[in-house]
Amino acid sequence: MTKEEIFDKIAGIIADRFEVERSTITSEMNLQTDLDADSIDFVEFVLELEDTFGSEISDEDAEKLTTVGQVVDYVAERQIK
Repeated sequence: MTKEEIFDKIAGIIADRFEVERSTITSEMNLQTDLDADSIDFVEFVLELEDTFGSEISDEDAEKLTTVGQVVDYVAERQIK
């Protein structure tokens, strides 16, 4: 799966979960400040990523994922599904 395909899937999840326009989602978007996500929102987002890409994301790794681009890179490096 290419980074572009991964980005598209993640952007779709973000658009649905956080009710934002898909066209406004960029790699630089900060998951907490730009999306106004609280800790529960973020945990649910990580769980959905795990379901979508078929791999577990440790709490320690999840804490380091602050931008959409970092999430894309994380998934791409592990070539989940």
